[in-house]
Amino acid sequence: MTWLVAGLGNPGAAYADTRHNVGWMCADELAHRSKVFWKKPLLARAQVAEVRLRDFGVAGESAAEKLILVKPLTYMNDSGIAVRKLASFAKVPPDHVIVVHDELDLIFGTLRLKFGGGDNGHNGLKSVRAHLGTGDYYRVRIGIGRPAGSQDPIDYVLGKFPKKDATELALTIGDAADAVLALLTDGLANAQNRFN
Repeated sequence: MTWLVAGLGNPGAAYADTRHNVGWMCADELAHRSKVFWKKPLLARAQVAEVRLRDFGVAGESAAEKLILVKPLTYMNDSGIAVRKLASFAKVPPDHVIVVHDELDLIFGTLRLKFGGGDNGHNGLKSVRAHLGTGDYYRVRIGIGRPAGSQDPIDYVLGKFPKKDATELALTIGDAADAVLALLTDGLANAQNRFN
């Protein structure tokens, strides 16, 4: 069976280290661990890398399962375009899609895994729901916390992490990659017990 793992974010150097791009960071970590390089297939509107679970050192029946890692190049608000196009091309049903994204309502450094649910005002998730025609896909939510005081949430999510958070950020991205793999190998309930 093939799974599609989409890390949401925005393309371009200006957005590379922003809070809104933690999904991209997780996808990059998974690609790095499996020693694959990103490609940009014609008309895909995304960077794509194809791997097998065994590339992460996974043994057993699930080791041969294929993963399509995706970083949409459509900007956050149109993420669903690339997700739908690639899921459709690879014949991946929504219940085999994992979307990794930032979450304002979670404390920085925390993770939550779930299947289905609302969009909670997240434009990337709204786009994925609109283009897949359902919200019934897996989510790995990476906490970025809420802005202090009266800072505009849009400015906050598009802001870069302060240098003091670099170590915690690296640990969190590593945990998010581990959570994706745990979801694939151990199932949602076991992954939730470990990471939620």
